Amino acid sequence: MKNLHLVLSLILISTATATAVAVDSESSSPTVCIIGSGIGGSSVAHFLRSYSSSAIGTIRIFERHDVVGGRMATVTIAGETFEAGASILHPKNYHALNYTKYLNLSVRQPPPSESDSSFGIWNGRDFVFKTLSSTSNLPIFQRVVSFANSVLIFFRYGFSLFRMNSFVDTTVNNFLKYYEGFESRPVFETVDEMLKWSGLYNLTTRTLQEELLDAGLSARLIQELVTVITRINYGQSISISGLAGAVSLAGSAQGLWSVEGGNRQMAVGLINQSDVKLHLNEEVESVSFIEQKYQLNTTKGKSYSCGITVVATPLDELKIQFLPGISIPERKLQHTYTTFIRGLINPAYFALGSVSEVPQLVGTVETPDVPFSSISVLKQHKDNDMSYKVFSRRPLDDAMLDQIFSVRNETVKIDWAAYPHYHAPEVFAPFILDSQHLYYVNAFENAASTMETSAVAAENIARLILSRLTGQKSLTPVKLKSFGDDAYDVHADL
Repeated sequence: MKNLHLVLSLILISTATATAVAVDSESSSPTVCIIGSGIGGSSVAHFLRSYSSSAIGTIRIFERHDVVGGRMATVTIAGETFEAGASILHPKNYHALNYTKYLNLSVRQPPPSESDSSFGIWNGRDFVFKTLSSTSNLPIFQRVVSFANSVLIFFRYGFSLFRMNSFVDTTVNNFLKYYEGFESRPVFETVDEMLKWSGLYNLTTRTLQEELLDAGLSARLIQELVTVITRINYGQSISISGLAGAVSLAGSAQGLWSVEGGNRQMAVGLINQSDVKLHLNEEVESVSFIEQKYQLNTTKGKSYSCGITVVATPLDELKIQFLPGISIPERKLQHTYTTFIRGLINPAYFALGSVSEVPQLVGTVETPDVPFSSISVLKQHKDNDMSYKVFSRRPLDDAMLDQIFSVRNETVKIDWAAYPHYHAPEVFAPFILDSQHLYYVNAFENAASTMETSAVAAENIARLILSRLTGQKSLTPVKLKSFGDDAYDVHADL
């Protein structure tokens, strides 16, 4: 075993000193093997096909589960389909917007009644803040209630709300640089380089709390509203890094949307349109660099030879063996426990007299007295029959659920290794895991984890692959059939 490792190390050293990066020896169009079929893996395949019709040969995608989509998934409750994983998209998520147009998918926006849902902040004993609720379907009455709630929010948090919006807008505007044309946007070989170019790097070196205090936000707004948002979107406190926190706050903006029928349809469609050989229920066990190629061995006892390998799934909890070994910073994933309930919430748990008094979205502050991060009404079927989604950092046992809910007709529990556990300063894994063609899309996830950030990282990885194959630092700009001005047309439709 030691001799084998020595031989492989010598191979790696000799190829690293060569003038050209190793590719398939039989063909000028190497096979690309992608591990993971979520938005990252499917986007890599899509952009490789879109950016080059000849430089890439066969594309294989390996998915250890029986469906594609990764952390985009759905669950069915009471005959209705709801997002169980990555659920919301921002109106300026231009890659996702382009995907929906390219794939002829339908955009789902929350109905007015959902966007005006009542909201409360629970501290384990009482509601420190609650908005007014409306049972009327009359638009004029709903507008009056909405205006009254805006006044209530302003009186509690004051001008700090505007400072928070300014902080988020600045971050979003910097992020928009990743959609610039090839003539002004380089190909990035490291996450640090990518973040520094857009002006976002410094946000990863400090906590969200530090950033917001410097931005002039009040302690009350940070401890209440901001904390509620970070607990819902990332399952973590305001001690997360500033960039992840800013992205989390952007996820509470107006105009949020999703794909009708499930966001995973983006991954399904991109794979279908990218001439991919899909391997479902086939988990990659090892990746070895041997004789200028990557040999992938899977749980089905099969081996595949690849000129290029792209890891598009978090390596933190996987047991893929790499030979030669790779070095990435140790990282923990934040697990979010999502519990779907069809039934009826128990108002007595909140010291209230009726179900109608319980806000449709219950957020929570950072305290050990609360066993959940949030509870939201997904749909009201009848007066006494609703579907709920509960987020928590730990599993909720039946005894606890029976305290929170007076009726439980259906219960579905999901454990998601949802996103990194953020801390400042962040340390990033490399995009290129060796000196050859082993790439890691999820290295960018330590900056922020969303569907769109995965797509942005995947687009850069596709450009990085092609630039290193051709020896050109910048690719000739191409008119993409799925990326361009159409994004803004879809945005206008939203």
